[in-house]
Amino acid sequence: MKKLRFGFVGCGGIANQKHFPALSKLTDKIELVAFCDIIPERAEKAAKEYGSDDAKVYTDYKEMLKDDSIDVVHVLTPNVSHSEITCAALYAGKDVLCEKPMAINYAEAKKMLDAYHETGKQLTIGYQNRFREDSQATYNACHNGELGDIYFAKAHAVRRRGVPTWGVFPDKSEQGGGPLIDIGTHALDLTLWCMNNYKPKMVLGSTFQKLKDHPEANMFGPWNPDTFETEDSAFGLIKMENGATIFLEAAWALNMVNPKEAQITLCGTEAGAEMFGQAFLDKGYVVFNKAAHGELEETRPSEAGGVFGFGADHVEQKDAEAQQWVDALINHTKPLVKPEQAIVVTQILEAIYKSAETGKVVELNS
Repeated sequence: MKKLRFGFVGCGGIANQKHFPALSKLTDKIELVAFCDIIPERAEKAAKEYGSDDAKVYTDYKEMLKDDSIDVVHVLTPNVSHSEITCAALYAGKDVLCEKPMAINYAEAKKMLDAYHETGKQLTIGYQNRFREDSQATYNACHNGELGDIYFAKAHAVRRRGVPTWGVFPDKSEQGGGPLIDIGTHALDLTLWCMNNYKPKMVLGSTFQKLKDHPEANMFGPWNPDTFETEDSAFGLIKMENGATIFLEAAWALNMVNPKEAQITLCGTEAGAEMFGQAFLDKGYVVFNKAAHGELEETRPSEAGGVFGFGADHVEQKDAEAQQWVDALINHTKPLVKPEQAIVVTQILEAIYKSAETGKVVELNS
């Protein structure tokens, strides 16, 4: 079987932390053949460490897309360029995985969705938290009806002091926002996916920049207040068409003792579910709660169920995401994360920012 040939636009942090290590474990099925970055040294380093013998290096993604031998492109650039590069890759005949968020706003995400439909190529978004064991257990419980009608949820993406100090994270022009669009997007994706509810009606949001001048005790080292352009925290109240309500909290820096990141709380008519632990380090777990036999009871499922499609063996979320994506490409099946779902996440995040700016509720036409 011919191996799929992968190219990458962006060879920075997320590429080296997640994509390159995970995909390099699948070289029986794929080849990493093209590496593009505006900083040539980064692309050269990636090609040397992870590339095939014939791997090429580029500084212009448009030149890379001219290579007809490339089957798949991963878009791993700052948020502002997600839409432009993804659309170009799709129209060049490539299947695409674009890192989260899908785009900086709904209009840009819609261009990606249109290109996906027009070209018939595969498109998925990098929401790897769906592949965690606790996420899979929660999803299965929801879709087996164990929680009943889920009418209230919390999407948690809160750090005590975890402002990223590398790359362009605090640069609003490159990223489109701060923690809301960076880590809040993961929590919101998990919430909508488990609820299977993608029809938002209205959004009320607030954003704050209260701690930019307090860089002490940050887990990634002190940040520069002069270049901190985004919000440090954001909150949104989302009402869905069926009346279900979601509270979204996202912060890089917030004065609270118990942070929760990429985790959710779900409340249904039959039971509830709440995530705990360090989920982003694959050390999270879920607790289900309900009333039974006249008493309140809580249960924590064992890890024996494994993750999506991998049985009982523990697999890190980045590896599970890569394996499922490659299998979908080879077998011509749909990936777990669908662009029709990811665009709703972007729509809601944009509405929270707009509501925070105007001080008004934003009505959505889903």
